[in-house]
Amino acid sequence: MSKVCAICGKGPTAGRSITRRGMAKRLGGVGQKIVRINKRRFLPNLKRVKAIVGKTKKTITACVECIKNGKVKKAV
Repeated sequence: MSKVCAICGKGPTAGRSITRRGMAKRLGGVGQKIVRINKRRFLPNLKRVKAIVGKTKKTITACVECIKNGKVKKAV
């Protein structure tokens, strides 16, 4: 299954996961230090939906935002 929305084209984006260590200064510590930075992927919230595309019923992958906003016409 592709990780891209069939309606808006939303796909995975890159980001970072930052690991910190130590007690915060406001809590009486010497401050937090960054220990490591790992690369990660943020995946879109995709669902498989039976939708009407043109005049035919097809199963597509659409993000939840497109489904909520009414951009997908569901087939009954």
